[in-house]
Amino acid sequence: MSAALLDRPKVQPMTPGPAPVIGTARLSLRPHRLSDADAMAETLSDFAVTRMLSRVPAPYHRQDALDWLVPVTSGALPGWNLAITNGDDAHIGMVSVELRHGRWHLGYWLNRYYWRRGYMSEAVEAVLERFSRRMPDMPVHSGVFADNPASLRLQEKLGFRMTGCSEIYSFARNTMVAHVETVLQPGALQAARAA
Repeated sequence: MSAALLDRPKVQPMTPGPAPVIGTARLSLRPHRLSDADAMAETLSDFAVTRMLSRVPAPYHRQDALDWLVPVTSGALPGWNLAITNGDDAHIGMVSVELRHGRWHLGYWLNRYYWRRGYMSEAVEAVLERFSRRMPDMPVHSGVFADNPASLRLQEKLGFRMTGCSEIYSFARNTMVAHVETVLQPGALQAARAA
């Protein structure tokens, strides 16, 4: 092997830039703050929420929130982790688009007391719309646990299509769980909105 091969710089993936502030009809999505730790701990200590998330432990404590918030608020990570807030800036959930294993991945959760009001659809659509403007040729991957049909309907409404099924480990459930994998191809969000 030649020394020239060893000296090649690593190719850095394109990123969407810093996390924006996004306003919708009823919500504001903003970068997280360390002061969000209490609200996050309150929401994620609810097993009805965490059971549908793969990487969140149960029980969930304020220190867990701080351990996650410190690197996220540092600005060193390439993706977006946006707090969903209502009119009084209360943290009620999150939408993220993170670079994982070389692919952009959508994740989201919402405090149970705000379910069934259309907030999550509103927030996820706004984030995906902004992301697609900054990264127009990039597919966005996601997925849902098989026992979460509401989340699958939300994704399908926004143009995601199922690509497969697998099992992934859920920290909250402490077991492997059936998982439906999905992808949003470039242009699919706009096509879904036009339909």
